[in-house]
Amino acid sequence: MKETINKIINWIREYFAKQGDNVKAVIGISGGLDSTMCAKLLVEALGKDRVIGVLMPKHHQWDIDVSYEVCKLLGIKYYEINIGDSVDALTKEVGDKMNLSPNDYDVYKSNTPARIRMTTLYGVCGLVGGRVVNTCNLSEDYVGYNTKFGDGAGDFSILSSFTKTEVRQMAREIGLPSKFVEKTPEDGMSGKSDEEKFGFTYEVLDHYIRTGEIDDPVIKEKIDRLHRINLHKLLPMPGYKETFEK
Repeated sequence: MKETINKIINWIREYFAKQGDNVKAVIGISGGLDSTMCAKLLVEALGKDRVIGVLMPKHHQWDIDVSYEVCKLLGIKYYEINIGDSVDALTKEVGDKMNLSPNDYDVYKSNTPARIRMTTLYGVCGLVGGRVVNTCNLSEDYVGYNTKFGDGAGDFSILSSFTKTEVRQMAREIGLPSKFVEKTPEDGMSGKSDEEKFGFTYEVLDHYIRTGEIDDPVIKEKIDRLHRINLHKLLPMPGYKETFEK
């Protein structure tokens, strides 16, 4: 893991060397393991002055103190931008025009805040001169546990080759405090942990991703189906190609 961490740090430096001397990394700080680990790697690679954290609660975020602690630990500058009013205003406008009832909003309620957060990150990015960090890991990407053009977006990705288990191992190796390493993964909106929403654990998922082995055929089918129906989030956008005669 130590060798892997050093390779990631060098890769980040090489990426930013091509972007320009003063270009900054802009990252959403949720207080979760992945964003904390990404921020730590960025600070190691670029120095704290080139990393900008953005905290984006939706009205109230019960664990936002953890996000503050991450920024303080790493010594990075951060902005807190509450997206609650923006989400509410857009939700009302869409609902009024489409005559929707509260029960019609399930997917909208989770995906729209994620997309507004990404819009916010790119807004900050344009103002400070930066690149937006994608903080998704391989486990999340594999089963489509991200929002297209939301947290699934970004200019560069640090953890997309690593499972949640491996990210946690790297976090221990790099010396992050256990309160960040062992924090229960959750989306911060549904009130449920990732694993409660999945119906299986990261341990089972990560073992299956790396080995192809899984004991429960029902869970295997569920993971396979999630991977299959969410490939559109990972693959390049398909486009019709016209051939013109010369």
